[in-house]
Amino acid sequence: MKKYEIAVFDVDGTLLDTTEGVLASVKYTINKMGFKPLSEDVLKTFIGPPIQDSFAKAYNLEGSILQEIATCFRNRYKDYELLKAVPYEGIYDVFDELSDRGVKLAVATYKRQDYAEAILKHFGFDRYTNILYGADHENKLKKVDIIEKCMIDLGVTDYSNAVMVGDSSHDAIGAEKIGMDFIGVTYGFDFRTPEDVAKFNSIGVATKPIELLDIILR
Repeated sequence: MKKYEIAVFDVDGTLLDTTEGVLASVKYTINKMGFKPLSEDVLKTFIGPPIQDSFAKAYNLEGSILQEIATCFRNRYKDYELLKAVPYEGIYDVFDELSDRGVKLAVATYKRQDYAEAILKHFGFDRYTNILYGADHENKLKKVDIIEKCMIDLGVTDYSNAVMVGDSSHDAIGAEKIGMDFIGVTYGFDFRTPEDVAKFNSIGVATKPIELLDIILR
């Protein structure tokens, strides 16, 4: 079995439980835009994907209004709700061990770049890596683009020794497109069961953060 030299992590649902801050901002935006309320189950689907995509799907919207919605959401999130998050139990132990073993770490998230840097620094993940990449305001970057920015920053052209860790189809597809292995986590928001992960190319499933070590280091 191979040992990975690089591990790239998603944020929402992988490093941090961002439920409180994201949902508070979504509810604020719904109210501000005059949209009908959504059920808690639908609201939870907003955590992780690009905010424009979630509103487009929930309200059957398209066009310029989506950018207006995104701006409303992001201003609220940035000013009031960004740091309302909780690191998953054991995730720092995972980063400590990977760092001690010489695995290079990076973060690729759909959070906007400035928010990504702010929240990751607040929770101390910048002590493990300064390779922290997020999305653009216009939602032009896809997950594969964000992952690739990490790899370019690392100076890597051979992706066979790298693995992506995430809780969603966005992470799985992004990893596959770039030619990286993928580990799915089921303690986050999108994948709920190992069967959900099995729909994509993956080399393992973690039901809690500490299980990632066995998969990455084996």
